[in-house]
Amino acid sequence: MDRLAFGGDYNPEQWPEELWPEDVALMREAGVTLVSIGIFSWARLEPREGVYDFGWLDRIIDLLHEGGIRIDLATPTVVPPAWFYRAHPEALPVTREGVRLEFGSRGAICHSSPAYREAAARITRALGERYGDHPALALWHVHNEYGVPVLECYCDVSAAHFRRWLAERYGTLDALNAAWGTAFWGQAYGEWDEVQPPRLTPTTANPAQRLDFARFASDSALENFRAERDLLHELSPGVPVTTNFMVSPTQCDTIDYWKWGREVDIVTNDHYLVAEDDRNHINLSFAADLTRSVGAGRPWLLLEHSTSAVNWQPRGIAKRPGEMARNSLAHVARGSQGAMFFQWRASRAGAEKFHSAMVPHAGTDSRVWREVVELGGHIDALADIMDTRTVADAAVVWDWESWWAHKLEWRPSDDLGTRERAEAWYAALFDQHLTVDFAHPESGDLAGRPLVVVPALYLATRAAGENLRRYVEGGGTLVVSCFSGIVDEHDAVHPGPHPGALRDVLGLVVEEFQPLRAGETVRLAGPEGATATADVWAETVRTTGAETVWTYADGPAAGGPAITRHRLGDGTAWYVSARVGQEGLRQVLAAAGKDAGLDPRDDLPRDVEVVRRAGPGGDFLFAINHTAEDHEVALPASGTELLTGTRADGPLAVPAGATRVVRLDR
Repeated sequence: MDRLAFGGDYNPEQWPEELWPEDVALMREAGVTLVSIGIFSWARLEPREGVYDFGWLDRIIDLLHEGGIRIDLATPTVVPPAWFYRAHPEALPVTREGVRLEFGSRGAICHSSPAYREAAARITRALGERYGDHPALALWHVHNEYGVPVLECYCDVSAAHFRRWLAERYGTLDALNAAWGTAFWGQAYGEWDEVQPPRLTPTTANPAQRLDFARFASDSALENFRAERDLLHELSPGVPVTTNFMVSPTQCDTIDYWKWGREVDIVTNDHYLVAEDDRNHINLSFAADLTRSVGAGRPWLLLEHSTSAVNWQPRGIAKRPGEMARNSLAHVARGSQGAMFFQWRASRAGAEKFHSAMVPHAGTDSRVWREVVELGGHIDALADIMDTRTVADAAVVWDWESWWAHKLEWRPSDDLGTRERAEAWYAALFDQHLTVDFAHPESGDLAGRPLVVVPALYLATRAAGENLRRYVEGGGTLVVSCFSGIVDEHDAVHPGPHPGALRDVLGLVVEEFQPLRAGETVRLAGPEGATATADVWAETVRTTGAETVWTYADGPAAGGPAITRHRLGDGTAWYVSARVGQEGLRQVLAAAGKDAGLDPRDDLPRDVEVVRRAGPGGDFLFAINHTAEDHEVALPASGTELLTGTRADGPLAVPAGATRVVRLDR
């Protein structure tokens, strides 16, 4: 693509062919540059096994090409046809409770099924051979949203596949027994055939077994993605291949996107607001930053979001005027090479008929359509940002495997969660107007970053601990939150006192966890009379090198260290041993920010977002006003505001609810 992508999922098979020319004409009016097509079309393309009907797809692709619109052509392997399941009912997934799910929705797939894999390869090959060199083809879109609505399958075929995966990982049963700690509760295995998926058990199942099954499920779907990707690379050389991620922890919790990000030619993502959240733009930024990070900082593409309401949340709250443009440009600010939607024309039938679209049921005489056309009119003005990358101020450590492990049963408190802590710390960073990258705990990409925050890292390998120690010794500022560094990759507690993997870098030990009762809070006392409140969690901490900066004023750890600071090498490591509220997080980050040499952005109002992209294409500043009041933003240099075409000298006026994009003078 030589232009920003703007468009959406287009499902022409839902509409009479006579309507297609009107669709293409409207797309041109809206400035559409790219549409995703064929995502759910397997039954239409292959109505019977081995019998294909490509005529309708030929005609719509040619029509789009004549209209100057590129295509993101999908392999439709997320919904096999009904005839396939009649012949292969064993390809339907089985839940942990032993229930086989039925056809009639989407994504009902056992990713270990040989029949599914063979059929998916056949339709992928047919599409690659027919359209691999079509001039309209810009991108291949494999499957759809791997990981949701179901990923794990507990059938016998999956069980055999799981055993093969384990044998490759561990080599011997002795190694497996040691890794899973099967000496506890007498679970030792003597033969590979005795090993099963962690199906429903009378009480809590082996946590290491469950963690490995989560890894296996993500890997087995990845095998299927690779198979389709490799076919398309062979049949359609030079055309990038992707699959649409859902990296936001609010939307998918089953895929290890650190692994998957290395496998796609370009990272793409779907993101939908949590409509009930009155500051849901923070969740959007979280998702966008995480998407960019799983792609190693390379530009990525927002493949789906919504023009207005979605229909699958408890209340389909419509976006307010201007919100759709703010959402779209916020993704672009954080690295997306465009903004795409689900979907082009609102469906009349099916499960998502109340989901908003670029062409709503109200038609073109509607606010949504007018805003779509207005946003599409800005595409050319923003063209040069394609050669730039988002500039980050700090990094946040995030790990899907640690999240999976923490979510298992029988942790010290049901109320302390990885996702909640990650979102809370991210919000605190957002409120300090810091743009962040995410990083894997073993990533070598931490060096040179002034500030690294670890919001929740229950599972931390020795390698992760060493990596964070090297970062601090090299001059970095590290902030670690409670209940981190506790277990290794097998969910086994590190030898010695907590937090085993992080004990040395933090200069302390945790003698005892002190979970709080429901509704109970504790007070923390800081320097110069500062105070903060925590709930859910506290710890009895003993320093072994760190200094105590805050103490517990009351509660089960009263008088003991609550927040500590450890000088190590040329850097500093902070530890926050309680689930501190937003005001406490603000104070900790302000102090750590001083250690890191970060300049506070006290001049910026709350919920006015400022993000920069820079590179050969120029230096661009995005100012997004999520408030109901007009504000001004100080610019580091004069420039040209691209959405209005006006000069920007002095403070930049950003009206309530508006976005401004300034190309700074160099």
